Amino acid sequence: MEYPHQPVMVNEVIRSLVTVHGGIYIDGTAGSGGHSDAIVREISGQGRLICIDKDSEAIRISRERLGYLGERVAFIKANFAELDVVLQDLGIGVATGILLDLGMSSYQLDQSGRGFSFNRDEQLDMRMDMNDAITAQGLINTLPAVEIEKILRDYGEEKRAVSISKSIDRERRKNPIKTSLQLANLVRSIVPLSRYSGVKDPATRTFQALRIAVNRELENLRLFLDKAPSLIERGGRIVFLTYHSLEDRLVKQAMADWEKGCICPPDLPECSCDKESLFRRLYKKGIKPEKIEIQDNPRARSDILRAAERI
Repeated sequence: MEYPHQPVMVNEVIRSLVTVHGGIYIDGTAGSGGHSDAIVREISGQGRLICIDKDSEAIRISRERLGYLGERVAFIKANFAELDVVLQDLGIGVATGILLDLGMSSYQLDQSGRGFSFNRDEQLDMRMDMNDAITAQGLINTLPAVEIEKILRDYGEEKRAVSISKSIDRERRKNPIKTSLQLANLVRSIVPLSRYSGVKDPATRTFQALRIAVNRELENLRLFLDKAPSLIERGGRIVFLTYHSLEDRLVKQAMADWEKGCICPPDLPECSCDKESLFRRLYKKGIKPEKIEIQDNPRARSDILRAAERI
């Protein structure tokens, strides 16, 4: 079977993540199993892989792809923000390596039918976990216009947040906004494609903002970053793939803080803060995909890889 996702920067991920072939590795956003498959091949028969995703369909696809490996791979439906609980339930203290690919899978965009793509006419859902109560349609039709404006500005960094939120409010007073294409065309009517430079569709930031709000993506990432140092063994590594500035900023700031040791004033004769350096960043500026990969997979163009080693 062909699997509906092309994983990004596979070689760079493996090189940054795998240090011990007999270790325990976590793919915290397994998707359709592209990176998981590469990790398993690298650690051979000596290590163990735990595939986690909050999307039931992602778990189904990953299990179908890698289930032949038997007990070497575990498949768990969970939010990566709950990784500490997952490891505890499995009787695992710490992991050797953790990967979080924070992007959308091609399956979610092209085949899930949940309204993630502004190029498809689907119900405006946007839930990664279908057990969650909040949908994009619910937000867009019930929140006050000022709150929609805040979501677009804070989560999408949309410069035209005021105009778009007012237009949404006018439209929903006539008829509910129910589909992804309905919303996308509304945004495009305000921000013509010709006014946008490069390859971005005018609806990109609006859809990003709603998806982040529905799935509480930044809150979950913050929760995970707070827990991460306690989840990785010394010498183990953590790797992030980020796709927009908001999540990349959180990861970058957390890594800089993890790396920083004593923060006492320099004139103190001895340290009183007891802050220790927890990680060593592998790449100060992060890594971006090669041009040839972007040509082959345009969705990789905004990706940044950041990695750190527990010390």
